[in-house]
Amino acid sequence: MTTQKAMEDGSPYKVTVLKEGYSYLDDGGQFRADGTITLVQGRHVILVDTGGPQDKDTLLQQLAFHGLNPQDVQYVVCTHGHVDHVGNLNLFPDATHIVSFDICKGDVYTDHPFKQGAAYTIDEQVSVIPTPGHTGADVSLVVRTETQGTVVVAGDLFEKEADQTDPSLWQDVSENPSQQAEGRKRVLAMADFIVPGHGAMFKVQKETEPS
Repeated sequence: MTTQKAMEDGSPYKVTVLKEGYSYLDDGGQFRADGTITLVQGRHVILVDTGGPQDKDTLLQQLAFHGLNPQDVQYVVCTHGHVDHVGNLNLFPDATHIVSFDICKGDVYTDHPFKQGAAYTIDEQVSVIPTPGHTGADVSLVVRTETQGTVVVAGDLFEKEADQTDPSLWQDVSENPSQQAEGRKRVLAMADFIVPGHGAMFKVQKETEPS
């Protein structure tokens, strides 16, 4: 489906992980990491995080597999400014870029009060919310879908699903663990699925009320 057709018929949103990120210590004790790349399709075409520079060919191939060219991407949201999340921004010169708390299209910048906790609305189904902690200016994309419920593409607010039982996985790389803990709690309360910064999408296990 072309971008124009998606805009005309108001297609419901779908979230697809194009490349799962990873983070681990290799056998030589070196830390290796690459960010998850996520495609959001519906009324708008949105890419969340662009991977590292080494992901260029993979990203272009994955977009083509979904019938898209870089010119079809209307928004590129980078959850924070680390290299493994922003390595291919230059592939999308025509898009609106939201990188941490910065919003720009070309050389035109838009001021937005992310620092005061305000969400940036793309449309009634999609918004960008501030979720600082990992860095001082992290953001997450919130998408309301028909088949997946509410999906939050959270960047390194969540490293991977396992960090819920092993907090060291996210706390050891956090600039502000207490602030990040609050953001994690808020996102867990709103989300049905979370796309973390360095792993597969996972379903949020909601606590059930005792009968």
